[in-house]
Amino acid sequence: MTATTNTARLMPDIASQAGADSAGPLDWVGMDEIAVPVRIADADGILVQSPARVAAFVNLNQAEARGIHMSRLYLHVDQHLSREPLTPCSLRRLLRDFLDSHADLSDRARISVRFDHMIRRAALASDNSGWKTYPVVINASMHEGVFAFELETEILYSSTCPCSAALARQLIQEQFASDFDADRPIDRAAVLEWLGSESGIRATPHSQRSSARVRVRLGNGFEFPIVDLIDLIESALQTPVQTAVKREDEQAFALLNGQNLMFCEDAARRMRGALDQDERIVDFWLRASHLESLHPHDAVAYATKGIDGGFVA
Repeated sequence: MTATTNTARLMPDIASQAGADSAGPLDWVGMDEIAVPVRIADADGILVQSPARVAAFVNLNQAEARGIHMSRLYLHVDQHLSREPLTPCSLRRLLRDFLDSHADLSDRARISVRFDHMIRRAALASDNSGWKTYPVVINASMHEGVFAFELETEILYSSTCPCSAALARQLIQEQFASDFDADRPIDRAAVLEWLGSESGIRATPHSQRSSARVRVRLGNGFEFPIVDLIDLIESALQTPVQTAVKREDEQAFALLNGQNLMFCEDAARRMRGALDQDERIVDFWLRASHLESLHPHDAVAYATKGIDGGFVA
């Protein structure tokens, strides 16, 4: 009987071999579109799992090194994100592992986690409710021991043009003057009937689905206030798009639009004012986009907190 000897196979490691034409540091090297589940607390503090896409990077500051250890980044992402809740602390540990596993190659690390966060929203007037999906991006970085993280999301809302509303009111006034003789007493019942007819509402202002993209940099010690941030923006705008809608809900939505006429400039200022009041937010960037029904192009406004070294529009 022949004894079997176990010997470790020596496998080639091309990445560790520097080439004559491969010298030079690189800003970022890593992997994108890594599929992994993440768990994050919902509005009630219950952990909810969502499929995510992750980008993981370190810098390559050793000029002679051919490349980084891609597999180490992937394994760290899988071990951390699929097994523990997504928090600033878990991301800090993950980035530290990136750097520890590349101690001879890198001194900076970053990660981006993208997923959809679902929230059940009550209808405006009826007893119904439905689910809304909000895209979320969490970015975190580690450099010289300093950890920083950002939270980004997008909220859809309705915007009704103030100028168009004024022009519509003028046409309604003109129609009223035409339909009711100035020399005759005005009958209240006739006016009420006229207001409820298509003749009375001669023109309507244009409104459109609109988008608010918001990115915030959070202070240390805070968790990811995803639902809080979404609620803050929707409360500032007042006209978020709805899910379950019966007639009473649609009427309530029409009332909200009529009470919140806004240009994209108005929307941006509303959001800026709300974000300025939140002590958890160190810096912010926002973009209000009105996907015009009047034009084939969009009306857009940007705003930032305006701090030195902060976000720029």
